[in-house]
Formats: sequence, structure tokens, C-alpha cells
Amino acid sequence: MAQGSSKAVGCGCGAEQAAELQRRTLWMVLVINAAMFVVELAVGLRAGSAGLIADSIDMLADAGVYGLSLGAVGRSMTQQRRTAVLSGRMQIILAIWVLLDVLRRTALGSEPISALMVGIGTLALLANLLCLVLVRRHREGGVHMRASVIFSTNDTLANLGVIVAGLLVAWSGSRIPDLLIGGAISLLVLNGGRRILREARASDV
Repeated sequence: MAQGSSKAVGCGCGAEQAAELQRRTLWMVLVINAAMFVVELAVGLRAGSAGLIADSIDMLADAGVYGLSLGAVGRSMTQQRRTAVLSGRMQIILAIWVLLDVLRRTALGSEPISALMVGIGTLALLANLLCLVLVRRHREGGVHMRASVIFSTNDTLANLGVIVAGLLVAWSGSRIPDLLIGGAISLLVLNGGRRILREARASDV
């Protein structure tokens, strides 16, 4: 039976209308995350910031996951769970990749530019707060939508971390805060993927 076939899902409206609203929301957050991935990666490379690069990869993972979630809207419970599992695995793989990049920068050295970290971190925070507001409206719409809430919540925390790390780099003149937040973001993404897998496997919805 398709999700929401017996009752309205998430918005108090009919199943078909709820599914359409979910699709529109997912398209919006997908575009926001894809755009911020490009911006953060470009600036992160320019700034030599492990934190910004890690956050950009998090954005890329989310954009991919939102794309997968689009295919799950209005589908059966089993299909929604499968999408959530695939999303969680994607998060875990990218988190490991980012962690390896942080370790590489730790070994080879880096000189992060704090002003760019703070500026782009703030822009990313505003973008993710918008995404969080959008997806929270549909958090009762299926496990794939609850996974989207987890992604956006993790992203806001990561953005705050990048901003704080940038301020600490400026204050201390050390690259250590940037490396620490890069590692922390990778672990945050890793934990988010783990939570998604656990919820998807335990969910009856």
C-alpha cells in the first residue's frame, strides 16, 4: 500500500496533494544543497579549509539523498525504507572519504583563511536553516522525509562548527580548529548515516 493512502500525510491534506507538496519541498532543498556544495567546495579549496570542504561534501551527500527521496515520495513503505537505507549508506561512505581528507591535511599541512570560513559558513547556515524549516513540515510523511530532517539538522550544527572554527583560527593563528571541525563534521555525517539506517530498519512506516 502506498504511503499515505489511508490518511493525509504530514500536511493534513489528501495523499496525492501531500505527495506533491513533498516533491516540491525536496526539489527546493535539493537545489539549495547542490548550489551550496558548489560554493563551499570552490571557496573551501581557495581558503584551504578542511571544515568548508567537509561541509561541502555533506551538502553533496544531502543533494544526492534528496534526489533519491524524490523517487520514494508516494511509493510503498518498502520502497521508502530502501531509499532511506541507500541514503544512509551514501552518508557513511562520504563521511569516511572526508575523514581521510582531513587526515591527509593534518599530515601535509594547511593554511585556512578564517574570513572565508566565517563568511561562507554563515551563508551555509542560513541556507540550511531554510531547508530545515521546509522539511520539518513533512517529518510525518515517511521515513525518507524523517531522514531529510536528520540531514538538515546535522547541517546546521556543522555550519555553526565551521563558523566557530573560523573565529578560532583568526584568534589563535592555528590551523588546528579547522582540522578539528573537518573531522567533527565527518563524524557527524557518519553518525547521521548510522541513525538513518537504524530508523529505516526499525520503522513500520
